[in-house]
Amino acid sequence: MKARVTVSFKKSILDPQGQTIRAALNGHGHPEITDVRQGKVFEISFAEGTSAARARIDLEEIARDILANPVIEDYRVEWTD
Repeated sequence: MKARVTVSFKKSILDPQGQTIRAALNGHGHPEITDVRQGKVFEISFAEGTSAARARIDLEEIARDILANPVIEDYRVEWTD
């Protein structure tokens, strides 16, 4: 089983790196880009034989408690396999 966890700043949190990327894109001739939010992506694989129920519980805990800071970040879990 494989999953992808995407972590990004909450909409209410300033994203200075995203603003810098947006400004660079605008400066390179892409004035239509009005906002960029950057984040982190984690590709996670589980050992063969891990139950789907156990993996879902574990990954939710890992994403919430380790990969994301819930005060300033949101996360999304996608199962890819």
